[in-house]
Amino acid sequence: MTPGKDFTPYAPRPATLVRKVRLSDFVTLFEFEQDNGRPLAHKPGQFIQVSVYGVGEAPFSISSRPKAGTNSFEIAVRNIGSVTSALHALPVGAKVGIRGPFGSYFPVQEFVGKDTLFVAGGLGYIPLRSLLRYQLRHRDEFGRIMLLIGTRSPSERIFVDEIEKLSQRDDIEVMETVDCVGDSCWQGNVGVITTLLPKVRLDVENTYVAMVGPPVMYRFVIGACVGDQCISPERIYVSLERKMKCGLGKCGHCQINGVSACVSGPVFRYTDIEPLKEAL
Repeated sequence: MTPGKDFTPYAPRPATLVRKVRLSDFVTLFEFEQDNGRPLAHKPGQFIQVSVYGVGEAPFSISSRPKAGTNSFEIAVRNIGSVTSALHALPVGAKVGIRGPFGSYFPVQEFVGKDTLFVAGGLGYIPLRSLLRYQLRHRDEFGRIMLLIGTRSPSERIFVDEIEKLSQRDDIEVMETVDCVGDSCWQGNVGVITTLLPKVRLDVENTYVAMVGPPVMYRFVIGACVGDQCISPERIYVSLERKMKCGLGKCGHCQINGVSACVSGPVFRYTDIEPLKEAL
């Protein structure tokens, strides 16, 4: 192949499934290696398109941190549709096609020297994990790291062992809550994720917010961050990755008032999408 002509955003590249880890009843972590031996070269917050041969293609957030010198990367996927079901059924060693990485990303350099408040609702921890693990890898470059996680029930928590290890570190503050306990033996916080915010003492002049979750969470958490905590809306970043489809701004599936979220997003500064009525 002619040098410089070996990449097209339309053509999937082969990759091999090298590891699967069950995270909950419906969510599994997948580790892949690109067959070309090259790093994925992604940024925290970006996504890729994964093709399961003979079934179809779907977009997934990249959950691992950028790593030079390795061709492996991770995604975590909920089993909810035809492509995701086929992906869950793949054995280790199976081949898939990947395109990307695509989209915007969290402005890591803007966060250097600042505090970061991570707010993860539901499966929002999956894309935030890439930024979080990058900051932990380069811990000296960043200020306080605070992680708030909210899930609907204890059985829907993901990365449970990993979050438990994070909570034992003295260089990151971790709080979790669940909306309802049900018949579990959960002994932690109960309530929506906004109930955690008053428990965090923030240096509002020095704090950035990175947030991923369902739309209803955005409205309430942003309201609390801006209204109650007095954090500047300019320092709040959200991801609209849930709306992705083709990854190239061609299909129109992710358009928000004329803005293609897969090209201009998925990561947006809040003030850039605040005027868009359909965004949140």
